[in-house]
Amino acid sequence: MSNNTKQAEGITWISPQSLIQLRLLANQIPLDSGKIHAKQGGAYISSFKGRGMEFDESRIYQAGDDIRNMDWRVTARTGDAHTKLFREERERPVLLWLDLNASMMFATRNKFKAVIASEIAATIAWSAARNNDRIGGLIFSDTEHIEIKPRRGKTAVLDFIGRCTKHHAWQKTDNPAAEAVTDRTTAVARLRSVVHPGSLVFMISDFRDLSEKAYTHIANIARNNDIIMIKISDPIEIDLPSSGTYKLTDGIKELQIQTSSKKTREEYHQRYLIYHQQISDFCRKNRIHLIEVSTDDNVIDKLKVGLGVNALGKKAQYRRARQQLIKQHG
Repeated sequence: MSNNTKQAEGITWISPQSLIQLRLLANQIPLDSGKIHAKQGGAYISSFKGRGMEFDESRIYQAGDDIRNMDWRVTARTGDAHTKLFREERERPVLLWLDLNASMMFATRNKFKAVIASEIAATIAWSAARNNDRIGGLIFSDTEHIEIKPRRGKTAVLDFIGRCTKHHAWQKTDNPAAEAVTDRTTAVARLRSVVHPGSLVFMISDFRDLSEKAYTHIANIARNNDIIMIKISDPIEIDLPSSGTYKLTDGIKELQIQTSSKKTREEYHQRYLIYHQQISDFCRKNRIHLIEVSTDDNVIDKLKVGLGVNALGKKAQYRRARQQLIKQHG
């Protein structure tokens, strides 16, 4: 392996070792529903349900218990406040839909969108393993599609990482006639065919050129599952740089772009706004989480904000709530 190739690790490609090390960050992205507020970065609350829950027993109400779980029948019968306790009825499959298409092998800063997508997928996989969830996935590009059956434990995460880092998408090719066998619509259709109701699905992509058929498939999946769409973009996809001549390359071909025309820059930005609004409206309509990540973002911070992860522990929450009550009522 050349020095240039080694230096590009974590920028234009990702190693298994780098994704394995993300295990240390998984505790910052808890997937248990008690720590996810499910608050969308926009203006609506999505229906992040977490695992299926079933009633276990009732007990005496304790300070800090959620009043929404009060057992009013037992309370009325005994005269003492009681709350319901629930237990998780089964493991919840976590599916990672990871896009490694050519448009993901791009960035003007930091690292390729595909590298960021792989890091996000690995972090979520480690978090799911910590939560004892089953982990599976679909890793695809325009030439290769890999389906991984959900399994539990560290072995499942390592299998996902191995298949991700060995995917053909990371290999440069100068053969323009390479046959495309899998597009995003096909990948969404395959996801729909393998997902089981009650699953938590993370779709990680730039979602460029999604067809109406693909949107229909996603909407159907969202009826019986929780979907979190993580849209990855690069700043240049939103706004063209200031006036000048710029060279772009994929390592094989080169392209020059001119950005001297203000009208061209405005039309370019408007096209992005239309594309972004389409995805945002679709997610809002179908109660799907949408998390936006840029190539120059801190990924962990964006995930925490996007998932509404509560940084306070239960004791800290109780103290804060008590202080607020004292402040309000004296």
